Amino acid sequence: MAIGFLEVAGYAVALYAMNKACKAVDIEILGIDTINPKDSSAHIPLTVQVKFQGSISDVKIAAEVAREAALQFNNEKEVITSVIENPYEGTKKLAKISKVKF
Repeated sequence: MAIGFLEVAGYAVALYAMNKACKAVDIEILGIDTINPKDSSAHIPLTVQVKFQGSISDVKIAAEVAREAALQFNNEKEVITSVIENPYEGTKKLAKISKVKF
């Protein structure tokens, strides 16, 4: 079991990248969050983080597929991926916290 994270600039980019990842391997999306301040005076693009889980190999592949898909629209600095292998139970609970309800 592993949990993966994808962080990109733009909601549509996140959806596109995760669509590609979900079609490549067997993963489950746990949550989608936006990481922007409520104060709209900052002129920064919407930052979106997607959290997903599956087997370690599937999550690693999904993270790479999602990264490559996101790079079609974002530059290197705007795309972050990470994988936590065999996460603690508390980490899994935190990953399921989401602004988007499934």
